[in-house]
Amino acid sequence: MSVPASAVSAAYARLTEAYPGLAVTELGPEGPAPQGGGWVGAAALAAGGEGLGAFLSWDDAQVRRDYGIRARPDVVATFGLHRYAWPVCLLITVPWFLHRRVPRLPVTHVSYDRTAGRVAVRADSFACLPGDPAAALPGAVVVPDEEALRARVRASVAEHLEPVLAAFGPRARRRGRALWGMATDDLVEGLWYVAHLLGEPEHERVVRELELLLPGATAPYVGSAAFRELTGPDGEPLPTRDRASCCMFYTVRPEDTCATCPRTCDTERVARLTTPAAA
Repeated sequence: MSVPASAVSAAYARLTEAYPGLAVTELGPEGPAPQGGGWVGAAALAAGGEGLGAFLSWDDAQVRRDYGIRARPDVVATFGLHRYAWPVCLLITVPWFLHRRVPRLPVTHVSYDRTAGRVAVRADSFACLPGDPAAALPGAVVVPDEEALRARVRASVAEHLEPVLAAFGPRARRRGRALWGMATDDLVEGLWYVAHLLGEPEHERVVRELELLLPGATAPYVGSAAFRELTGPDGEPLPTRDRASCCMFYTVRPEDTCATCPRTCDTERVARLTTPAAA
């Protein structure tokens, strides 16, 4: 097995192919982070202030444009946090899921352009398993087994999100467990969604992989992956999960909630999961 130019480049290429809404560019050790246009550095978001305010102005304008109302400031901040954390978690979970390689991506190593659906990363350090050809690359950290690698996934996501959550928290009027509940949901649901786009065998194994990643009692994450099955009208199993947090979209459209929202009852979930659009 040949070693690619980057330990995570193949995973990012496959992610972009399956989900064109997120184009990933890797930066070299000396390559400057992109600036201008719609780009914002994750470190600027974590610092709060003008960088975060400008980022959230997009969410505020989007709600007013698409729904004709002005959302509460905490709702705007919740939307912005979810729309940032969901794709950023994929930068860590997809390489792990596909190739058992876990990049370390602190906020200084990620820039995001939400207007164009693109992200730039500097993945100069990563964890992998013994026997992985990428272990010979600079920046490789070999861990002994699968559970140790899962611990690296949890740690890498937490390292990136902790300062981001701290900055968004006061604006979203959330703290502690509520913020990490959002992070847990974005970590799980992002990979769950993308694995289905990747096709077999990935969508067949993603639930089990996420259950092993988040079995519960893995602080700071809240609860487990929380998957369960409902029964459809013809006795068919219907996979769902219970979110640990609420995205607050109901405040914009009270009649419209997410399929995994705590506010959505099982009867409504079954109805949504068995419509032609869901299929």
